[in-house]
Amino acid sequence: MTQAKIQEAANIPAKIEEPGVRKWWEFFTFSTDHKVIGIQYIVTSFIFYCIGGVMADLVRTELRTPESDFVSPELYNSLFTLHATIMIFLWIVPVGAGFANYLIPLMIGAKDMAFPRLNAVAFWMIPIGGLLLVSSLAVGDAPDAGWTSYPPLSLVTGQVGEGIWIMSLLILGTSSILGAINFLVTLLKMRIPGMGFHQMPLFCWAMLATSALVLVSTPVLAAGLILLSFDLFAGTTFFNPTGGGDPVVYQHMFWFYSHPAVYIMILPFFGGISEIIPTHARKPIFGYKAIAYSSLAISFLGLIVWAHHMFTSGIPGWLRMFFMITTMIIAVPTGIKIFSWLATMWGGKIQLNTPMLFAMGFVGTFVIGGISGVMLAAVPFDIHVHDTYFVVAHLHYVLFGGSVLGIFAGIYHWFPKMTGRMFNEFWGKVHFALTIVGLNMTFLPMHKLGLMGMNRRIAQYDPKFTSINEICTYGSYLLAISTLPFIINMAWSWLYGEKAGDNPWRSLTLEWMTTSPPAIENFEGIPVLATGPYDYGLENAKYGVPMETNDPLTSAGTNSVLRADPDEPYPSIAAKTDER
Repeated sequence: MTQAKIQEAANIPAKIEEPGVRKWWEFFTFSTDHKVIGIQYIVTSFIFYCIGGVMADLVRTELRTPESDFVSPELYNSLFTLHATIMIFLWIVPVGAGFANYLIPLMIGAKDMAFPRLNAVAFWMIPIGGLLLVSSLAVGDAPDAGWTSYPPLSLVTGQVGEGIWIMSLLILGTSSILGAINFLVTLLKMRIPGMGFHQMPLFCWAMLATSALVLVSTPVLAAGLILLSFDLFAGTTFFNPTGGGDPVVYQHMFWFYSHPAVYIMILPFFGGISEIIPTHARKPIFGYKAIAYSSLAISFLGLIVWAHHMFTSGIPGWLRMFFMITTMIIAVPTGIKIFSWLATMWGGKIQLNTPMLFAMGFVGTFVIGGISGVMLAAVPFDIHVHDTYFVVAHLHYVLFGGSVLGIFAGIYHWFPKMTGRMFNEFWGKVHFALTIVGLNMTFLPMHKLGLMGMNRRIAQYDPKFTSINEICTYGSYLLAISTLPFIINMAWSWLYGEKAGDNPWRSLTLEWMTTSPPAIENFEGIPVLATGPYDYGLENAKYGVPMETNDPLTSAGTNSVLRADPDEPYPSIAAKTDER
């Protein structure tokens, strides 16, 4: 069999009959199908995103004026505590797990996750933990010590609300650990023959790094929360200074998880962006190995930077110096990714569709968040702006400008695969425009507020900050409005959108080599690799061959006989071809 025939037959398995449409009620059941679970994760976490967004707008409405005139200070404290907890533990972390659930088996040619039942259990812990957390508002004793729950403050506020908060986070953390075990085993043990580590899509590398980080860091948070619950309910004094306990120990345990949590939230979408940019720029990814290994470097370095949150907690000077240096070093692997994405786009045939716009928005806004992060890593600067709105601005540029824009880019990119339908491109671009304007309008002025000295987590403030706070509040309203075209577009397109076909983006990774939506067991038989995941048609370009012809032997475009190589041959191609 010629290489051209291998190209045509290997990456495109025998056509499976159009899969039957799933019944709506299947998405509300204890399904073990990774694709159903992935969509369950994504939709459930988006619902919590909307709930957390309403809380954010209530907080911003209170902050529109200097006086406490919209909600009581006590309710204000509960709202920003719940907002932060929901957005982290019920939106960004679970939606990353949702993409991983849906994509990993498809990308590596597996029929399902390694542990399907465990996968379902991990998902159903999410709504249980989320509903438990939100119910604290109904009992009238919502947690109000901030999402960090530092003692001794958390020990003297509402006992019931704090207990609910701890229980909810333990449930959500357990879900995260179970998911990470599943992802790791699936990636390590269930790749198709011929797919070595250097033939995996970069999203898989990102999830490998994320899962390892979850397994190392999350148990430390669980231990800290259990000890805090003992202080709260059993009268122990692990963190209570009145009995000889040390609150700073809690801070160490909390941030040992919660700074890695930033990378748990961003790494999956680093991987997603690494899939989206080469596809829509029609260019091979620049620096495959650099991007892959930088994910592992971020995962490792993320474990040794936590105390930069504690520069004002009284830690020794030599320790502050160590964490300042390591925090600045972590910018290096992140910068490698940014450089590689820009180099991939450089000279590419960029298609400015909605997924690509969100990917480019991701790169731009994340860079702003990254630069302010390096500024905060410097101890002298951090001491001046610690616990001000500068930190709030940095956090939101990283997590909204980074993670959330990455989430939307991923949803638009893989929506045709998940539903078999195309979304409305016009309303997708409207969603992008409103989001990018609302994002910068809300969070960019907060840098100025922080430099002027406005403290975060307060309901009342000096009137001199009023005008900037008004701009931030109106920006938050615009962000809320931006969600509406997205919801309408997704719902309408899922039901009535134009049929997408199996591979509307002409991508090369395996998830696009089956039907849209995929059949129950993904592939009929075992797919065989003939190309690298990002070999977008440059094999014959040096001979002056036209970019697109019908003959794969003479085309340099997407129909070309593509290189079976990011860096090494696929040993099983010939054997697998003979078997077929």
